[in-house]
Amino acid sequence: RKPSGNHIKLENILLLNKLLVVTVATKETDGFTRFMKSAKHFNYSVKVLGRGEKWQGGDYMSAPGGGQKVRLLKAALDKMKDEDRIILFIDSYDVVFASGPKELLKKFQQAGHKVVFSSESLIWPDRHLQDKHPHVKEGNRFLGSGGFIGYVPNIREMVSDWTGEDDESDQLFFTKIYIDPAKRKSINITIDSKCRLFQNLNGALDEVVLKFEDGRVRARNVLYDTLSVVIHGNGPTKLQINYLGNYIPNTWTFETGCTVCHEDLRSLTSEYPLVVIGIFIQQPTPFVTVFFERLLKLQYPKNRLKLFIYNKVKLMQTIVSSFLQDHGNLYQDVKFIGPEEEMDGAAPRNLGFDMCRKDEDCDYFFSLDIEVVLKNENTLKILIEQNLPVIAPMITRAGRLWSNFWGALSADGYYARSEDYVDIVQGRREGVWNIPYVSSVYLVKASLLRSELSDFELFNSNNLDPDMAFCHNVRSKGIFMYVTNMQSFGRILSTENYQTNHLHNDLWQIFENPVDWEERYIHENYTRIMKDKLIETPCPDVYWFPIFTDVACNHLVEEMENFGQWSGGGNKDTRIQGGYENVPTIDIHMNQVNYEKEWQKFLLEYIAPVTEKMFPGYYTRAQFDLAFVVRYKPDEQPALRPHHDASTFTINIALNQVGLDFQGGGCRFLRYDCSITSPRKGWALMHPGRLTHYHEGLRVTEGVRYIAVSFVDP
Repeated sequence: RKPSGNHIKLENILLLNKLLVVTVATKETDGFTRFMKSAKHFNYSVKVLGRGEKWQGGDYMSAPGGGQKVRLLKAALDKMKDEDRIILFIDSYDVVFASGPKELLKKFQQAGHKVVFSSESLIWPDRHLQDKHPHVKEGNRFLGSGGFIGYVPNIREMVSDWTGEDDESDQLFFTKIYIDPAKRKSINITIDSKCRLFQNLNGALDEVVLKFEDGRVRARNVLYDTLSVVIHGNGPTKLQINYLGNYIPNTWTFETGCTVCHEDLRSLTSEYPLVVIGIFIQQPTPFVTVFFERLLKLQYPKNRLKLFIYNKVKLMQTIVSSFLQDHGNLYQDVKFIGPEEEMDGAAPRNLGFDMCRKDEDCDYFFSLDIEVVLKNENTLKILIEQNLPVIAPMITRAGRLWSNFWGALSADGYYARSEDYVDIVQGRREGVWNIPYVSSVYLVKASLLRSELSDFELFNSNNLDPDMAFCHNVRSKGIFMYVTNMQSFGRILSTENYQTNHLHNDLWQIFENPVDWEERYIHENYTRIMKDKLIETPCPDVYWFPIFTDVACNHLVEEMENFGQWSGGGNKDTRIQGGYENVPTIDIHMNQVNYEKEWQKFLLEYIAPVTEKMFPGYYTRAQFDLAFVVRYKPDEQPALRPHHDASTFTINIALNQVGLDFQGGGCRFLRYDCSITSPRKGWALMHPGRLTHYHEGLRVTEGVRYIAVSFVDP
């Protein structure tokens, strides 16, 4: 008689109650914690063997090992009396569950055998046994010992002959049983060749993709079109499970996340945790002044911060010294190491960590490289709230996929593109991601530096860069690193092609770091020109609008004065490298200071859109023959006689402020008898050059006036 639905449900419940997950964990690592969370999420019953016992089973990577697991399993099985019990024996440090017991048991029953092992496409550890493995119709041919499921009597029979040492190979032991036809038949063993139960990632990364649906994420084997229940990051790909594990399941990924709000951060301790911020300047870098301005704006009590600053670059010494002189006393303590120490890349980072390690009050070390643009003022609070061992805020280079983390590692331990790295970097998927490599900016718990990471030379390596050496050492200790993209934090500067032969080198960064260049030098109200029509018309067809910050004006003037080769003046026409001044001025041309390419880029990006808006039907490539900074002084050249500009249109930017820096000055358009006598610093006058706008420069009576002039044609 066909059993009723209730009978089937009862049978399933009884079967589920017979399942026990058994694993070996002599130490509770981050990987083990993650494994237990996934087991709890899916309601597995877990028995842990070997707690507190010293691990003698080898490291798997350099030589076979794992015999200690077999010994512990054999002893545990001898104590089990329920012969109907089903055992799932798996590793735990690099394993997560992707689904629950019901699916696992269903697939186990469908396999039609008493013991089912995971499978691999690669044979390990003895390649000479390859031909002795039975062939399969489809899928992987070789046994993997990191996971198997079966009935207690069958597994007990399988391990009964174990007499090996703890550091002998469990994989070889089980392989020899599997390739023995008599034993294979007696115990009733098969392998999960198409990865329906177990997915070993070793040698199979290209086969596995992440499948997102119904609020869940599964690792799907596209080669066999299967969704595995157990995901195992074994072998050289051990750390890949760190990445996949954050998706499976996504509901428990954030259990270690934010436990307090910004306002309640002090509840973590009696007061704000004490943080040592390590700042590392190891190559010439743009916008260093801005870096320290942002450091001051960090929303964290400065009396709970200590600074460790290492500067290798003599060029940056003045900026660092100025910051420390003006603001160093705000912090609880400051340690500064200058370029005279001549340290290699690893040494200052080791010293920074050690400053925190030896300070019993230090709770966290916040590593911050000088090329990091930290825009989020709450970054430090956000990272502390995550309560994770090592965590970084995700930052990228503006407009690029380059970031401060790797989603995966190649077989030789270098960068590999993880499946949805792009989605994470571009913010299409948000979360706290477990990753194998971070750099540039990250937070480390001081308790780790005093325990698992107590080795002083964490950044040292014979063949790895300091950042890679650090991450390698962290991974080798079983410590997880994370990156969060739950909020926007900032970006990373490009330090390539950074010129250092000018007074204000940042002016030349419009190509390499355009976003930072704009923030530093373009007027904060520039975007309102189009949106809010923030543009004035003081004279017919003369448009007046904000373009430069005070800093941009100051830097441009100081750069020209530093160059010092002012030319022109008098009554003669003057030619400058192809350009033509029909009314010479006291000036320095952009091409004299090698700034013509950057200036043309500025005109194209920021002036051309305004031109095309205000002169409908006219389109410009923003090319120019003449672009220069003019200096007006009462005792040098105080004014400029009436003239037409040799341009289609002219841009005239005031670089200093009337009333503060000079008296008099301005511009008069004779045809309209219209004058602008109070030019605003950083504002541009735009007007036609030839034919209609005959004009003169009004007399400066006191001080020095500077303007930046561009003859744009076409």
